[in-house]
Amino acid sequence: MLREVKQKLEEDLQRIDHELRVTLPKEIQAALGQGDLSENAEYESAKNRQSTLQARFAQIQKRLADLSRIDVAGVPKDRAGLGSEVTVEDLGSGEEIRYTLVIPELADGNRSFVSMASPVGKALMNRRVGDTVTITIPRGTLEYEVRRIVTLSGDVLG
Repeated sequence: MLREVKQKLEEDLQRIDHELRVTLPKEIQAALGQGDLSENAEYESAKNRQSTLQARFAQIQKRLADLSRIDVAGVPKDRAGLGSEVTVEDLGSGEEIRYTLVIPELADGNRSFVSMASPVGKALMNRRVGDTVTITIPRGTLEYEVRRIVTLSGDVLG
């Protein structure tokens, strides 16, 4: 899971690095050759793109550093954490819902993969079977009771 995200981010870094070191310098040089920079849209566009890519490059580097600090061995085995599949009962409707807690890059509503940074993910982190949680989301309030947890290590709780 983490390996896939890191690989994708590293590929993005390589693509951005190539554009910053090869493509954009050629575009900037060509634009400089056109003369007056005050009305040179190509030059302005290339410089803006360069600035955006430099910011994205730094952002990806930081995210890769953050991901490298995640210790999968330290993920709890007795409560919900990264990679846990958490089954809850909606106390309003009685419906059972299953979520998998993932890093933001893997969040996917169609697969019920919720980011640990989302309101639902934050509320379910470190919960145990039997815990009741109240979650405020944009469309209202949810009240869940944790019924079952399958941890990243495969331990089944509840």
